[in-house]
Amino acid sequence: MTVTMKAMLLDAPGMPLRLADVPVPEPVAGQVRVKVSACGVCRTDLHVADGDLKHPKHPIIPGHEIVGRVDKLGPGVTRFALGDRVGIPWLGHTCGACPYCRAGRENLCDAPGFTGYQIDGGYAEYAVADADYCFPLPDGPGDVEAAPLLCAGLIGFRALRMAMPCTTLGIYGFGAAAHIVAQVARHEGMRAFAFTRPGDTQAQMFARELGCVWAGGSEERPPEALDAALIFAPVGPLVPLALAAVRKGGTVVLGGIHMSDVPAMPYDLLWGERVVRSVANLTRQDAIDFLALAPRVPIVTHTTPMPLAEANEALARLRRGDLTGALVLVPEHAL
Repeated sequence: MTVTMKAMLLDAPGMPLRLADVPVPEPVAGQVRVKVSACGVCRTDLHVADGDLKHPKHPIIPGHEIVGRVDKLGPGVTRFALGDRVGIPWLGHTCGACPYCRAGRENLCDAPGFTGYQIDGGYAEYAVADADYCFPLPDGPGDVEAAPLLCAGLIGFRALRMAMPCTTLGIYGFGAAAHIVAQVARHEGMRAFAFTRPGDTQAQMFARELGCVWAGGSEERPPEALDAALIFAPVGPLVPLALAAVRKGGTVVLGGIHMSDVPAMPYDLLWGERVVRSVANLTRQDAIDFLALAPRVPIVTHTTPMPLAEANEALARLRRGDLTGALVLVPEHAL
């Protein structure tokens, strides 16, 4: 008899996810199977569901901010033991042979596999993953609280490193990634300025509570010039606004995997050796470094747990911006 589990499946772009009984996956050589206790809801999941990203697997189980415990080892796995608490992030596989992998830039791999996109993810009761791309999680945060660290935290951390050196930092789009980055920035002595949707006083208050020295609408100019700005909202018109806010020699880092078109803008905004750069995925070293830093800050994530079966409502809330911090799906066995 086939043992089944509950999972949320995306059959095609633009369709709602459906709750289904599917076979519990079996780990092959080099893989671990994880009993999922929490899976964060990331904006990238929304891009997958809406069809903004090309070449997904269908049907696919979304989700790549996965926390759980190892419940079965595939042949050859020695890195983890049964019962270990691990995190499974977006980067699920790299080829190890392309020029990028050989140069230590596996985030740009020519033949990667991504969790919840080409590899079934964590909107389910169980998930399998390559053991070499999973990470032991630090003590401290609970499973729900740890989930956003696996992407919002990792991508925010990589984006912040690309903005260095930096003393005055702008953060556009104050969602899951931004609320973690703000804590890291404060820990490292930066002064953070938060830019939210115009009129979103709740998000602005939240930003100030997390240590931002100023918070206002995205169309506002900050009270002083910025060394760098991070853009997490997938909104192309924010790019010229951020360029106008950074000083000469400053950097604008685009922290999302997808963004609406950047509008035409005068060259004066870019002149003065200002730099615009994107963040692509993450490396395993990013995860090692960030997960070591998180307890030293210490990062406190603000989360709202929801039952796994309510994944469509979670995605709708993310689409509307109807949340503070991060949403996390929890399977019934972990409620």
